[in-house]
Amino acid sequence: MPEIVNIKNKRANFEYEVLDKYVAGIQITGTEIKSIRNNKASLTESYCTFTDDELFVRGMHIGLYENGGFYNHSEKRDRKLLLQRRELDKLLKKVKEKGLTIIVLRLFINDKGLAKLEIALAQGKKTFDKREDLKLKDAKREMDRRLKK
Repeated sequence: MPEIVNIKNKRANFEYEVLDKYVAGIQITGTEIKSIRNNKASLTESYCTFTDDELFVRGMHIGLYENGGFYNHSEKRDRKLLLQRRELDKLLKKVKEKGLTIIVLRLFINDKGLAKLEIALAQGKKTFDKREDLKLKDAKREMDRRLKK
């Protein structure tokens, strides 16, 4: 049974308020998919941007494949995301609005063995919203501790 790949961007829900989610294919090379299957990817600094009506992910780190040799990929290159045209047009229209951005939530391999990115249309949180989230998280953790006793 193949190993499950589910790489998450843990800071995304803390930094942003998610408005809408999409699942996008990603255009990658052979050594990149092999590195992803070895869980050698990071999404912490990644974000999505439009270039000539095409959506690209920037800042996503995919580690070098050990046996890649000459054909290895560059680790932080821009990678094209594959979405339907109507979804791209909808996202482009929303991004032009004030304060909205497209962030990467997670990278996974689907049932067919293809690498997919879960992206989201999001709005940045204010600092008081972040503090409120931390308070709720601490309260939930404290309640769980007391229930286990």
